[in-house]
Amino acid sequence: MAQNDPNRVLRLLPLVTGGIGGTLLMLNRVLTPALTESQARSDVMGVILSALLILTGLLWQRVQSISPEAVALIGDEGLELDNTLPDAAQTELAWASHLLLTNTVTCSVVAYRQGKTLLRRGVLAPKAEITPGPILKRVLETGKAVYLVKLSIYPGRVEFDYLPENTQGVICQPMGKDGALILAANAPRSYTRQDEAWIEGVADKLGHTLDAFMG
Repeated sequence: MAQNDPNRVLRLLPLVTGGIGGTLLMLNRVLTPALTESQARSDVMGVILSALLILTGLLWQRVQSISPEAVALIGDEGLELDNTLPDAAQTELAWASHLLLTNTVTCSVVAYRQGKTLLRRGVLAPKAEITPGPILKRVLETGKAVYLVKLSIYPGRVEFDYLPENTQGVICQPMGKDGALILAANAPRSYTRQDEAWIEGVADKLGHTLDAFMG
């Protein structure tokens, strides 16, 4: 991963500079027959600065961010929209799903409301029917979002059989009256706090529209 880091040279700079500085100070001390008090004080300051640079370089190496490993989700690209919905509701669903697919790591979007699948878009699993499991039921009952950062570690993952089978992360976001957006990502831990807040805003707007047009 380090080879793909555009800031690799910058991260190494304090480490290299500190190492070179410490080496030069050591050579200077060895090659100087008699040190004055001022030179000794300068050497002490130099050693401290070199040590700080080396420590900074080591810390920068440790905090280097590593992007989650993405996979290609299994399924076919598509768009399925309930054509019995009012035109305005269909337009709103198409708009919202397009934004989520193009502006977040989301690869598959499912909109579910009052026992009906209103939309599936992105990478689609073979199974279209949604049977709410404990996780989705909790979201619908409490009105609180659930983010499964790495789906494979959760026993409840079996309920998401309507998503691509190798989905890595899932957000279940409340959407108006008895509705939810279910978003699938192709990498674990890939949604940021900002993404979550933005998804919440989109779902709130979408839910308001659907409630107004569908009751």
